[in-house]
Amino acid sequence: MIFSERKCMQTYNGMPATALSGVQWRKSLHSNSTGNCVELAELPDGGVAVRNSRFPEGPALIYTRDEIRALVLGVKDGEFDGLVA
Repeated sequence: MIFSERKCMQTYNGMPATALSGVQWRKSLHSNSTGNCVELAELPDGGVAVRNSRFPEGPALIYTRDEIRALVLGVKDGEFDGLVA
């Protein structure tokens, strides 16, 4: 959940990324100049939102910290190298 001064908002997968007000979106320095990348934002409840940088007003996927940790560790271990060959 995201807490604002006025109300508590339930986060959910596929919600409009623009509904996540007050978060700071970050993208990798490895992103290319045409903007083909994903952006991530830490949520106040500790979760992580992911959106497509080419469509920032589109849907956001919401993950737990443990889910993002598993993804990052898998990437570091090379488990997904075949996807970017």
